Amino acid sequence: MGTVSQFHNRQRPVAHRIESEEEAIAIARRLATAFAQQASERDINRILPYAELDQLSQSGLTAITIPPEHEGLDVSNALLGEIVAIIAEGDSSVAECLELHFRVLEQVRILADDELRSSLFAHALAGERFASACFAEPDAVASAGGGYRLAGRSTPAPALLFADWFAITSKNEIQNLVLYLPREAEGLRIIDDWDGLGQRTNGGATIIADGTLVTADATSAIATPSPSIVDAITALLHAGTSLGIARAVLANLAASPRLAEIGKLVVTIEAAAALVESAGRKLDVAQVSSSQKLVESAFYAASAAQITASSAALETANALFALSGDDAAGIGRNLDRHWRNARIHGLAQPVNEFYSGIAGHYFSEIRNSSADG
Repeated sequence: MGTVSQFHNRQRPVAHRIESEEEAIAIARRLATAFAQQASERDINRILPYAELDQLSQSGLTAITIPPEHEGLDVSNALLGEIVAIIAEGDSSVAECLELHFRVLEQVRILADDELRSSLFAHALAGERFASACFAEPDAVASAGGGYRLAGRSTPAPALLFADWFAITSKNEIQNLVLYLPREAEGLRIIDDWDGLGQRTNGGATIIADGTLVTADATSAIATPSPSIVDAITALLHAGTSLGIARAVLANLAASPRLAEIGKLVVTIEAAAALVESAGRKLDVAQVSSSQKLVESAFYAASAAQITASSAALETANALFALSGDDAAGIGRNLDRHWRNARIHGLAQPVNEFYSGIAGHYFSEIRNSSADG
């Protein structure tokens, strides 16, 4: 492996290798403190955090989920959720890019064959970043020679502006596929079309493909049952970002005299953190097991963490202005960005669907326990 890799027509050093979970936490805290300093200005003026994401990549944090057999650290999932939360406390848009990057790496771990997995993990170890997009049109992917041809327009997705690699999900006439494409692949255009009221600097964009060719060895078939490990880790990481938003809001309430109300928020946030930790432990077990029952348990635990953390972020952001002084509403402080970020980030979760699934899982567990007894 060389000492440099290409990125947006620039060169950057190969990323640092993190040697321990303690080092990972220390680096995350240091970066979050730095990211927080200009987070408000970036939000107000929509200054995209290219420099911050480069720092994140070069720190080695973007490679901490890679398995040891591929020279990675493979941190526990509870720690992973906490690291995303720490980064989100500094800048939730940067954290959202990190959560989506880790989601793709888990998809690679589960779905890719050995050669593709080794190749993509090597790129991640070098500090390159991943994001995902979906081409939902039924004819977006067509067979072409020994591979596929991609054409059409993706649905808008976060993190695309900052990614070196895209994991594109689509469906041909036979199966659901993931196509792994480098940013510079011929025929790809990335359109900066984000217009949301929150998460304004998360790199949201749309991919347009004009007959882009993808070789068969750069694709994976999606054949895992639902819910899957990828679904579970997606929910866990989403919870991490929401948890970080809630903590960032809480930090702005330190001077408020209304301690009882703030104490309630602290309890809510700590409950969300506990659920993230618990879900992470269940994910650790599910990742090394072939049991679909354990996967489902991890998924619903992570879903509970996601719902609770999202609610905590919104509840805390709503309370910010009621529990703070008059200056909290000042444009210069830009504290409303926390509510905007929590609201936009929470849109991705189908809450009623999660609640229905969790209820069904809960009663199924009770029936199984009764039968075993």
